[in-house]
Amino acid sequence: VLYKENIGKATPTPVTPEMERVKRNQEIISSVLYKENMGKVTPTPVTPEMERVKRNQEIISSVLYKENVGQATPTPVTPEMERVKRNQEQISSVAYREGLGKATPSPVTPEMERVKRNQEQISSVLYKEHMAKGTPTPLTPEMERAKRNQENISSVLYSDSFRKQVQGKAAYVLDTPEMRRVRESQKHISTVKYHEDFEKSKGSFTPVVTDPITERVKKNMQDFSDISYRGIQRRVVEMERKRVDQDQENLTG
Repeated sequence: VLYKENIGKATPTPVTPEMERVKRNQEIISSVLYKENMGKVTPTPVTPEMERVKRNQEIISSVLYKENVGQATPTPVTPEMERVKRNQEQISSVAYREGLGKATPSPVTPEMERVKRNQEQISSVLYKEHMAKGTPTPLTPEMERAKRNQENISSVLYSDSFRKQVQGKAAYVLDTPEMRRVRESQKHISTVKYHEDFEKSKGSFTPVVTDPITERVKKNMQDFSDISYRGIQRRVVEMERKRVDQDQENLTG
């Protein structure tokens, strides 16, 4: 509060393109001077000994930190603490909004759009310049074979996992009164639909085209039926006559 009282009132100045240009130039000059002041260094490889020392240092730091912590007593989060926490968050939000003040939105002019696009293009060009050239590697038969083997291994592992977890196991669904009611309603609807379709189709017939082949097959089937029937009838008549003759012989003899 005292800091804000001592500041006084200020007049905001718009950020002009000239100010933006000066700011960018200052940043570029600062970056160039920083790089010029840096000397040349000799990179040192990370040896296994350095890795070991680094790990040991991390372990020692962790141990010392835990030793300095000491023992603490956990306190439960009471409803009063929750209420105070929510009130504090609301007060912080209100105070933040009061300190913002009013701002004037500035329209996005064609000049600003042009500068933005130019900046994106410059960034893209610089990014491509910093990229090194890559050497394409041919896809050899050995690489194809390794790729297929890897796909086969993945498929086998997936199938094994599927068989162990899903296959052979049924999904259980609770038979609730609502589900029973829906099932009964579906049965009734199916029965009504079936009877409705039956009543519509009752009394109708499906005409079949009679061609010479169908007539020939029909005649042959009739002939086979007649021959079969007559042969059996003739045999029955002969057996009946033989039985009558035998009875006559038994009576006279």
